[in-house]
Amino acid sequence: MASVALPMVASARDSGQALGMRLGILQRQRSIIPGFGVTMGVTVFALSVIVLIPLSAVFITSAGLGWDGFVATAFSRRALAAYRLSFGAAAAAAAINAVFGLITAWVLVRYDFTGKRLVSALVDLPFALPTAVAGIALTALYAPNGWIGRWLAPLGIDIGFTPRGVVVALIFVGLPFVVRTVEPVLADLGADVEEAAATLGASRLQTFIHVILPAISPALLTGCALAFARAVGEYGSVIFIAGNMPFRSEIAPLLIVVQLEQYNAGGATAIAATMLVISFALLFAINLLHGWQRRLRTT
Repeated sequence: MASVALPMVASARDSGQALGMRLGILQRQRSIIPGFGVTMGVTVFALSVIVLIPLSAVFITSAGLGWDGFVATAFSRRALAAYRLSFGAAAAAAAINAVFGLITAWVLVRYDFTGKRLVSALVDLPFALPTAVAGIALTALYAPNGWIGRWLAPLGIDIGFTPRGVVVALIFVGLPFVVRTVEPVLADLGADVEEAAATLGASRLQTFIHVILPAISPALLTGCALAFARAVGEYGSVIFIAGNMPFRSEIAPLLIVVQLEQYNAGGATAIAATMLVISFALLFAINLLHGWQRRLRTT
C-alpha cells in the first residue's frame, strides 16, 4: 500500500513544482502596460494638469472676492434665476432624451431597414456639428417667424427665445449620449430574452418592465447623467434660441460670459464655482443611485 502511495505523492509533488514554475514564468513576463506605480503616477499627473489645477484656479480666483462678495455675486437674484433655468432645463432635456434615446437605440439594434446607417450617422451629428451652427439652425426653425415657429405662434406655443427653446437645444445636444450608451447593452441582451419571456406567458409590457428595463437601467441612467452634464454646461447652441433675457431665458454659462465682458473675473469664477459644486453634487448622487441599483440587482 505504501509502495503505491509513494509514486502518487511524487507525481503530485512534480505537478506542483511544474505549476509553480509556470506561474513564476507568467509573473516574470513583461506586461504590455507598465505596472501600477507607473500608470498610477501618469494618471495622477494627467488628472492634475487637465482637471484638478484648472478647477483649483476657479476656486482660488473666486476666493479673492471674500465671503460676502462671493455670496452677493453667486447667489444674486439674477444668478439664482440662471441656475434654475440651466439645471431645470438640463434635467428636463435628460428625461426627454431617456425616452426618445431608448426608442432610437431600440430601433437601431432590433431592426434592419434601408437607411439604417444614415440614421445612425444622424444620431452622432450633434457630436461633430459646431454648437453655434446647431443654435442658428434651431433658431431658424423655432423662432416666431421660423419655418415651424410661424405655425406654432398662432396656437400660443412659443419656443424660440423662451425657456422651451433652451430645452429643445439641450435635447439636441444630449440625445447621442443616451443612444450610444444604451445601444451596446441592448445588443448584448439579445432578442432571445424577449422570446423566453413570451414563452413563459409574459406580455410585451411585462417583458419590458421586468426583463428589459432592469437590464438596461444602469446604462440608461449613465446616459442620462452624461446628457445632463453636457446640457448644464452648454453654451453655443443655447444663446441663439434662448433670447438671453435676464430672469427669464438667461442661462448660467451666459451669465459667466457677461461677467467676463464686464472685466469681473472674480464674479465669473464665483458663478462657475457654484455651478461646479452643484453639478458635482448631482452627479455624485446619480452615481450613488447607480451603485444602489447595481447592488439591488445582485442581491
